[in-house]
Amino acid sequence: MPRKKFPPSSFNVPALLASVGIALGIVLVVAGLNSAVTGRDALNLPDQIEKLSPANNEKVLRQSEIMIDFVAGFDAVLIIDGIEIPTTRIDELTANGKQPKPGEQVEIPATAIYDPGNFTLSYLPQEGGPITELKQGDHQATVLFWKAPNTREKASSYSWKFSVD
Repeated sequence: MPRKKFPPSSFNVPALLASVGIALGIVLVVAGLNSAVTGRDALNLPDQIEKLSPANNEKVLRQSEIMIDFVAGFDAVLIIDGIEIPTTRIDELTANGKQPKPGEQVEIPATAIYDPGNFTLSYLPQEGGPITELKQGDHQATVLFWKAPNTREKASSYSWKFSVD
C-alpha cells in the first residue's frame, strides 16, 4: 500500500511556531525560577546571623532601628558610618544586677542594646546617643561578632549598606 503524503495545505506553520514559542517560554520561566536567588541566600549573610534590619541596600526612614539577630551564643558590637556604638547588655541595666520586677521602670541608655536572651543587638538613633538620627543618604553598617566566651580579638565582621529617604 503506498504511503500518503500530507498535502502542503494541511500543514499549519503559524500554529507550529506558536506551540514552539509557548513551549520555549515555559522552559525559560521554569529555568529562571530554579536559578533565582532569594531570601537569606540573596542577602549572603554569615551563618552566625539569622537576620538583620535594615537589610542590605534597603531604604528606611530616619527613625528606623538597626537590629541584628544572631544564632545562640554570640556577642557583638555595632559600627555605623565608622562610629562604634557603645553596647549595653539588657541583663546589666539594673544597678544592683537583679532582674527588674514586672512593671518596674528601667532606664534604657542611648546605646546599642544587646539582649542575651534573644541574641539580638539593636540601636535606635536618639538624643544623647552617638548617632542622634539617620541623615538622608547612604549609610554603612558593620557588626563585629564573636562566639562567647571568646573576646573581641577573635571577632568576625559583616558589613552592609542601607539608605535613608
